[in-house]
Amino acid sequence: MSKLIIGSHINVSEPDMLLGAVKTALSYGENTFMFYTGAPQNTLRKPISQFKVKEARALMAENGIDINNVVVHAPYIINLANVKDERKFPVTFLQDEIKRVAEIGCKYLVFHPGSHVGKGVEVGLKEEVDNLNLALANDNSKVMILIETMSGKGNELGRNITEIKYLLDNVAKKDRFGVCLDTCHICDSGIEAKDFDQYLVDFDTQIGLDKVHVIHINDSMNPCGSHKDRHENIGFGTLGFDNLINIIYNPRLDGVIKILETPYVNGVAPYKKEIEMIRNKKFNPNLKEELKAEAL
Repeated sequence: MSKLIIGSHINVSEPDMLLGAVKTALSYGENTFMFYTGAPQNTLRKPISQFKVKEARALMAENGIDINNVVVHAPYIINLANVKDERKFPVTFLQDEIKRVAEIGCKYLVFHPGSHVGKGVEVGLKEEVDNLNLALANDNSKVMILIETMSGKGNELGRNITEIKYLLDNVAKKDRFGVCLDTCHICDSGIEAKDFDQYLVDFDTQIGLDKVHVIHINDSMNPCGSHKDRHENIGFGTLGFDNLINIIYNPRLDGVIKILETPYVNGVAPYKKEIEMIRNKKFNPNLKEELKAEAL
C-alpha cells in the first residue's frame, strides 16, 4: 500500500494567498490540498502574480507536498453543456482557468460536467464534448481535466459511469482527461456503500481505474439515491465511517489523491480531526462537540 495522499479543500485568501493555503494544509497534517483560484460562484479572479506561488512551492517542497498532488477545482458556474451565446464565454473562462493552473504548476483541474438544462442528456453530452474540444483545441499545457462524478440533481450530467464514459470516449485529446470520484455524489446518485467495490469493478471494466486520479471523500446527509448532493462530516452521514475507511484504503484506489470537502462545524474547519480519524482508522463520535467548543 502506497503512502496515503490526503488533504482537504483550502481557501486561498489575502494576504498570503497560496502560501497561506500551504500553511493551513500543513497545520491540518495534510500532505496535499485542493483550492479554487477564485470564488467558485463568480468570474472575478486575481492575477496569479499575486498568489505568492514561488514561496508556496518552496514551503511545499520543504514539507514533502508534491505539487503534482495539489488539485485545483474549476468554478462550478462553468456549464459547457449549455453555452447560450456565440461568444462562448464558458469556453474562454475554462481556457483562462487552465492557463492559471499551468502558471501555478499544478497538474489536475477538477471539473463539474454541468447541466443539460432540460435539453436532454444526449444533447447536453454532445454539446459538452464539442465545447471541451474547443476549449483545448489550441492548448498545449499538461493540465489534466478531471471530470467529477455527480449526484444527478436536476438536469446534472455525469450521474453515472455511462455518461462519464461518453465524455471520455468522445473528447479529442483523450490524454488530457481523467476522473474525480466523489463518495457523497456516488451515494446520492444511487450506489449503496456496500456496492462500492462492484462500482469500481464496473468502472474499471467500462472506463479503466487508471483514469481516476482524485477522489473527494465526503459523507452524505441524505439517503442513497436522493440526488441531493449535501456533504456531511466523516462518519456522521449515511455512508458511515467504516464504509468510508474501506473506500479510502481500498487497494483499487491505492495512490489516488484523497480530498475532504466536508462542512465546517460552527465556522471551524474539521479537517485536522477528520484526517486524524482517517489515519488512525478510529471514529471520534465527539468530533462535532469538540469543534463547537473550539468555536466558543
